Amino acid sequence: MTLFLNLISLSMLLLTTSAHATLGDFPGRQQFPEVKIYSKERLNTNFNRVQVVDTRSKYEFETIHINNSVNIPVSSKDFAARVKAIRSKTDKPIVFYCNGRSCFKSYQATKTAMDNQITNVFAYDAGMFEWAKSYPDKASLLGHSPLNPQQLLSKKVLQSHLLSPKKFAAMVYKLGDKARVLDIRDLAQRSNGIGYFVGMEYWISLNNKNKVLTFLRQAAKDNKVLFIYDGVGKQVRWLQYTLEKENIKNYYFMEEGAQGFYNNIINVKR
Repeated sequence: MTLFLNLISLSMLLLTTSAHATLGDFPGRQQFPEVKIYSKERLNTNFNRVQVVDTRSKYEFETIHINNSVNIPVSSKDFAARVKAIRSKTDKPIVFYCNGRSCFKSYQATKTAMDNQITNVFAYDAGMFEWAKSYPDKASLLGHSPLNPQQLLSKKVLQSHLLSPKKFAAMVYKLGDKARVLDIRDLAQRSNGIGYFVGMEYWISLNNKNKVLTFLRQAAKDNKVLFIYDGVGKQVRWLQYTLEKENIKNYYFMEEGAQGFYNNIINVKR
């Protein structure tokens, strides 16, 4: 009897540990417990029986996306209306996705859909990179499919161009005219209309793809060192594909973006 109880206790402990590990791997699941999840494997099995929606920005979508998905940024004012338009045309499950396990846009999109009485909606929360690595034949990179997983830029490549906010700022001021600072946040992220390098930086939303590309090419032509930052350090990884494709090597990103600058420099000064 004692052995039986011990086995039961051990089983419960293992189940609890497993559940916590799952929540730890997917932090958004605890914050959005009402959102139903679509696993990577399930999405692959039902690939032709669901409607996939990419909730990221247009630039991210154009860089890399799941095949047959439609792009409806969750930040769009007409997000709910556009999802309702999809639902009016199909009764297929609608599956939302974003970048990865630490990206909450897929949950936010699903929750918004549910709040607007849109049913049969799910979040695929493993994200774009895991999908591209597992199913390259069902993903597109820079307009090409199937993609070559070896062309996916690793975290190591990203980290080799990352600077802490303090070092980023120090290098900008040290180089002066030799530096070109670019703020790629969108209008909502740059709500106060002010950047952190007043008089030294340019602001071009990443949504304006052609203008961003023109800026990058001109900076490279002028032999300037590029210093680029976004909202929280997530969007620059997509811009890196363009930089590498253009063979631009002299560039740096700010770790954690504008939020990191605020937390590590401005707050410290206060």
